[in-house]
This record gives sequence, structure tokens and C-alpha cells, in this order.
Amino acid sequence: MTARRSTLALMVLAVLCETPAHPYGIQRLIKDRGKEHVVNISNRNSIYQTIERLHRIGLIAIRETDQLGSQRPDRTIYEITKEGRETATRWLEEMLATPAPDFSEFPAALSLLPLSTPDIARTHLEHRLRDLDAEWKRIEAERTAYPDLPRLFLVELEYQQTLISAQREFVHCLISDLRAGTISWNEDWLRSVAAMFATDQNVANHAS
Repeated sequence: MTARRSTLALMVLAVLCETPAHPYGIQRLIKDRGKEHVVNISNRNSIYQTIERLHRIGLIAIRETDQLGSQRPDRTIYEITKEGRETATRWLEEMLATPAPDFSEFPAALSLLPLSTPDIARTHLEHRLRDLDAEWKRIEAERTAYPDLPRLFLVELEYQQTLISAQREFVHCLISDLRAGTISWNEDWLRSVAAMFATDQNVANHAS
């Protein structure tokens, strides 16, 4: 069975490269290290499903099962296999080298701005800008909380701050343009643009 790459699967393999662990221990270690901001572990079922898939395809194996008594379910401890280590290395190298499509919500929402109005869009973008400011400060506090920690273990925070800074600048500029009216729309204007492009498309179809 082909190993389907995912960030959560790679994170699980990375934890097991260090030490055998049970699912809750894996989730706990990811959270303790602040990695829940780069992989989504809010749903514990996703951890269990990922572990089951990695076990099914032979990237991890059951090391032992702890018997916790009749009132509690047994606890399964997993360890990484040789193929799992090789796969983790390959996935990491692929993720570092190759940009992947990111179908996030914000670009989709921007592409659908005409569904809203300029004033309402600006109001919500102002809310977003405040949230971005708060998130940048949260990351800065986390990044500087351990001054003796080598930079190697903080580079993802630097990257996140860089992205947030770029998004803050973009959103700020867009808000300014909406406030100044240099970007604006209404239903009549939208209909005229749609009619214009429909006419251009008809001309192109006839020409071909």
C-alpha cells in the first residue's frame, strides 16, 4: 500500500524516531513542543486514524501493549520501522524542496469579495488585521521565551511570522484602498463587467 504523505503523519513519525510512544503520548509531546500550530491535533481521532494508517502500511509497529486493568482500555505503544524512518526522511526532503498547492480559506474568500459589499468587507478585514497582530505577538512571545534554545528549533516560528507580516501588509493596503474607494463595486457595476466579459467571450468563440 502506498504511503500517503501528510504533515501530521510526518510529525508522528518524527516523534517515534525519538522514542516509542502511545497515541496520547504522541499528541502530548507535539503539543508540549508547540507544534500544534503547524499540524492540526485538535481532534484526537485524527491522531488515532493516522497511527492506524501508518501501522497498516508498515511504517510503524506495535512494540508492546500495556494492560491497564479491567476498568481501562489497554494502551498500545508504537515504534517506528526501518521503512518508516526512510519514509520520514523522504517526506521531509520532498516538503522542503517542492512547493505544494495551498488551498486555504483566505485566498478563496478574496476571490469572492463581490458577494459582500465594500464596507462590510472592510470591516471584516479590519477584524482580521487585529487577529493577525495578536497572532504575530503570540509567536514573538513564544519565540523569545527560550533565549538559550538554538535557532534550529525555532525556524518554523520565524517562517510563520514572515508570512503573517506579509499578510498584515497586504490586508492593511487592501483596507486602505477600500476606505479610499480605489477598490469598490456595486450590483450595477458587477453586471456591466459580467456583460462585457460575456461579450468578449462570444467574440472569441466566433473567431475560433
